[in-house]
Amino acid sequence: MENNIHSYDDYPSVLHAEDIQIILRMGRRKTYEFLSDPPFHVNRVGKLIKVSKGVFINWLEGK
Repeated sequence: MENNIHSYDDYPSVLHAEDIQIILRMGRRKTYEFLSDPPFHVNRVGKLIKVSKGVFINWLEGK
């Protein structure tokens, strides 16, 4: 999987599992395992996982 995104600004305001997979450089299975009980708020729409970019970045940067 190639990552052509160089800045958080390049991501949409609502992240999907695939975005988090790229940012954290994790495999697909590990990403979904991580998102099954994440340390930040997620929204589930059916099987889709949606995460606010701001919430995710704050968690990632330790804020």
